[in-house]
Amino acid sequence: MSEEFLVHPIAYIHSDFPEKFGIPRQSGIVEELQATIVFEPDYQNTDAVRGLEQYSHIWLLWRFSECADKPFTPTVRPPRLGGNTRMGVFATRSPFRPNSIGLSCVRLEKMDLTSPNTPVLHIAGADLMDGTPILDIKPYLPYTDSIPTASGGFALQSKTDILEVDFPPDLWQKVPAEKRQALLRVLAQDPRPAYQADTERVYGFSFAGFTIRFKVNESLLTVTDVSK
Repeated sequence: MSEEFLVHPIAYIHSDFPEKFGIPRQSGIVEELQATIVFEPDYQNTDAVRGLEQYSHIWLLWRFSECADKPFTPTVRPPRLGGNTRMGVFATRSPFRPNSIGLSCVRLEKMDLTSPNTPVLHIAGADLMDGTPILDIKPYLPYTDSIPTASGGFALQSKTDILEVDFPPDLWQKVPAEKRQALLRVLAQDPRPAYQADTERVYGFSFAGFTIRFKVNESLLTVTDVSK
């Protein structure tokens, strides 16, 4: 029996990524990334977050708003496999799903209960684009949410996935000091699609109000330009 129900955003995230390209492939990989969660007016009630400050991490359920209108397909091509091998959509975290819902675990840095839009949640390690609608927030429970013996399938990350980053000093100085380490970690994770290997191609993505351009040759990523 098919049943439909409505889900409304309770909040929106504000991050340094206005576009999808460049965002880490999973939450928590780049813990230096800072973001805020601002609730919609109906949920701007401090009672709704009472006790949340006792948790170090929270789960975010959110909507893949940029591809919510894409048709369902039972298989997708995961970037981790080079974009050539098809896997079942439910064996991946692809955004192209029957219901465009994402799941992220992030660190709760603090709760601002004094701003005009209180409460505002300050988080770290999010893999969400700026303006992503948040559908729900739940506390992370270490005793049940962490399973050390779990297998990671084809999505496991190895040390060979981490790039060395050459960031010329003159370009490094253009980046605000408080954003540098996060940007460095984002670049080291290799923002390119896994099937791209052109050593002469210049890639670019938007981050914290800047356009970052770079090239990759084997395991070395070289930043070529930083511009407003």
